[in-house]
Amino acid sequence: MNELISTKEIISQIFYIRGVKVMLDFHLAALYEVETRVLKQQVKRNINRFPEDFMFQLSETEWKELITNCDNLGSVKFSPTTPFAFTEQGVAMLSGVLRSEKAINVNIAIMRAFVQMRVLIDENKDLKKKLDIMESKYDQQFLVVFKAIRQLIEKKNEPRKPIGFKTIKK
Repeated sequence: MNELISTKEIISQIFYIRGVKVMLDFHLAALYEVETRVLKQQVKRNINRFPEDFMFQLSETEWKELITNCDNLGSVKFSPTTPFAFTEQGVAMLSGVLRSEKAINVNIAIMRAFVQMRVLIDENKDLKKKLDIMESKYDQQFLVVFKAIRQLIEKKNEPRKPIGFKTIKK
């Protein structure tokens, strides 16, 4: 396959919503080179292939929170409807719904990106175990260093709180 879609590009389009990693319909439509409405139409025609653990529609609150936390959503943030969110299994199911060579190749690239993310998460777990072993060996003088390293490797998966000034409503 011609590596037109980089794993890094795909990973940047994976979000953590409702405790699972998902890709949004407009990002997938762009990767498949189809209109978002066409993708949604095919999903609705084959809705029995997409149970709740494969695909769900974002609530207004989730969508507003995502827009607030992500600068790279561009013009889609003004969309009148909330997007569909596809889990890894939902993305795999899309290849059966969108029957084109492009869809198959894009799905392969996306599956590789999800696998690479899992590998990175597992490596992080190994690093935590090694850190625990080192922490038990060394005395209190390195406690500050261990705390700093833990903060770096333990990123929160939930969206961050918005930063900036808060106004007091009277």
